[in-house]
Amino acid sequence: MPFIKIYIHFVWTTKNFSPLLNGKTLREKVKSHILENCINKGIHVDQLAVQKEHCHCLISLGKEQTTSKLMQLIKGESAFWINKENLIPTRFEWQDEYFGVSVSESHLPKVRAYIQNQDEHHGKKTFGEEYENFILKCGFSKMK
Repeated sequence: MPFIKIYIHFVWTTKNFSPLLNGKTLREKVKSHILENCINKGIHVDQLAVQKEHCHCLISLGKEQTTSKLMQLIKGESAFWINKENLIPTRFEWQDEYFGVSVSESHLPKVRAYIQNQDEHHGKKTFGEEYENFILKCGFSKMK
């Protein structure tokens, strides 16, 4: 039996960064659904934060899981569910792209706290500012 401990911090956005997930109640519904779906699919979510135009998720990768398959399962199913339940007045889509960066064991507490405190964090910094910082810090190019 292989022993694997690989953590990845994922960030994905709504299509065109549209603030469609307004209201704490709606975000909690989406969060609960994503977590339940992940349990059913054997995806180990350590932390999840749903904001009005993006999500942060810390996942411990399973031995046969790939980043692209995880994002397909999480984003695709949750968008389908949001639309099926008519949770917002327009058609809901996630942006195709996503960020994913590895997290070392020593940085887990800091990343967990960062994800848990998204509401407070975005009271001080907009998602646009966070996005720019994330791109620079990780050396990514911007999503289109």
